[in-house]
Amino acid sequence: MSTAHGSEIEPFRIEASEAALANLRARLRAIRWPDRETVDDWSQGVPLDYLRDLVTYWLDRYDWRAREERINGFPQYRAQVRGAGIHFVHVRSPHADAVPLVLTHGWPGSIVEFLEVIGPLTAPEVHGGSAADAFHVVCPSLPGYGFSDKPAARGCGVEKIAELWDQLMVLLGYDRYYAQGGDWGAAVTTQIGVQNRGHCRGIHLNLPIAPPPREPSCNPTPAEERAVAATQHYAKHESGYAAQQSTRPQTIGYALVDSPVAQCAWIIEKFKTWTDSDGLPEGAVSRDALLDNVMMYWLPATGASSARLYWESFRSSFGPDFPQVMLPTGCSQFARELALPPREWVQRRYPNLVYWNEISKGGHFAAFEQPALFVDEIRNCFRLMRQNVSDR
Repeated sequence: MSTAHGSEIEPFRIEASEAALANLRARLRAIRWPDRETVDDWSQGVPLDYLRDLVTYWLDRYDWRAREERINGFPQYRAQVRGAGIHFVHVRSPHADAVPLVLTHGWPGSIVEFLEVIGPLTAPEVHGGSAADAFHVVCPSLPGYGFSDKPAARGCGVEKIAELWDQLMVLLGYDRYYAQGGDWGAAVTTQIGVQNRGHCRGIHLNLPIAPPPREPSCNPTPAEERAVAATQHYAKHESGYAAQQSTRPQTIGYALVDSPVAQCAWIIEKFKTWTDSDGLPEGAVSRDALLDNVMMYWLPATGASSARLYWESFRSSFGPDFPQVMLPTGCSQFARELALPPREWVQRRYPNLVYWNEISKGGHFAAFEQPALFVDEIRNCFRLMRQNVSDR
């Protein structure tokens, strides 16, 4: 398919070869297991008994071909955007006056996080909503993730990805669009707002990137105390993966690309500690969906390339300077999110904060864990923006 801008966009389907699936099964059967952890919880990482059981399920009960067919039920494409091959889902709403929306995942997520929300966003009247809230939805795989190209040279951090996303939306014919993201998706979406190239009309985040004030308050509010406690907990208990991926992504990449069990454990650990599950990861996301997400890393061998985004972006995106975003911004804080910056902190970074809501359940993977609530937040936020700006 050729766009109005002359660039080729090719239809795409995920089609794992039988050889690749046989190789996966052989590796799962041949795993050399470590000894058991010396605690009775997840404090040393994914417990041996849990992972053995999950791998048995992966081998004996998980049906990749059925899951592959489900994912391929959503129109997918690849486009060359400034020399980068980008894989994306693109579902147009049946409503001609729908507005475009780009949804961006993070690590250790993928486009499969959004599969349950695409229908309600593109055809809201079929899912208890109003046709006036319809969107054309674009879900790209980050460079180095999923079936997008792996960057072959340095320089593909969140600033570059924000440029690519803006260009992708324009290539698709969307000269005006909205953007949403969490995790790295929030960093990319924030950068779209910082760059403000004239196409994005507003953004929504479920993990706003907002630092505390330079001078700590002598009398912190309960919200500030909660934010500081969450940051301290993350630094002490949850940040080991980020230290490794931001300093030596290639080293961890050998294990992740060679061993499906290593890749699975590296990802699943975060679905235990970052979700609102009050138990096992399956309390927030089904086993099949969890493994769908793992397969989006295993099949294209993105263990190293996905980790490299941390090396590329940590110093620039989370350094001492946090430029303000002047675009209309909405934020939804789900209860078990990793970071919970108070509204006052967020307002300093995003002065045009037009929507704010705190949700009593849900965690880091909001669209995956609570798709109905996520859709409500998207509708409510962008409805306010659409009332103020004509995008039709």
